[in-house]
Amino acid sequence: MITTRLATSSDAKAISVLLTANTGDRGGMLLGQWPREVIETRIASGQSIVIATGDEGRLLGALLTSEKGFGEAPPVQAMLKAWPGSPDAYVYGPVCVSPDARGLGILEALYARLQATFPGREAILFIREDNPRSLKAHLRLGMREVARYDFGGKIFVVLSDRPDPG
Repeated sequence: MITTRLATSSDAKAISVLLTANTGDRGGMLLGQWPREVIETRIASGQSIVIATGDEGRLLGALLTSEKGFGEAPPVQAMLKAWPGSPDAYVYGPVCVSPDARGLGILEALYARLQATFPGREAILFIREDNPRSLKAHLRLGMREVARYDFGGKIFVVLSDRPDPG
């Protein structure tokens, strides 16, 4: 059974392990470094992290969020320049699902909890253009492409879950 909830500081180590195992320098697609201290700081600062757990509380996935202006890394700054979103939009991501839990609806469960946490607010995120699996998964959630930008020689696609006004 999959359970979703907001992370607490006691979840920081497991979240760090999951994200670190999936960074670019380890063959994954996640940008940045995710030591436990970074996760603890985000939680302590009120930045929501939604987690999905399975049997015995094993971490299956994590979806980080942040308010615009919170410790924005250069790729996030570039995204917000390409698409600032609505005034109350928040930054979605990174999101990571444990490799052995992929295809089980973890992303959908994380996103559903996120929408319940931030009802009516726009989520904005970026995905590298060369990550078709993540792009396809997020488009299936109902997100849409709103911009693209180049960062460090890589093309990033900006997605939003705000309905198309047109």
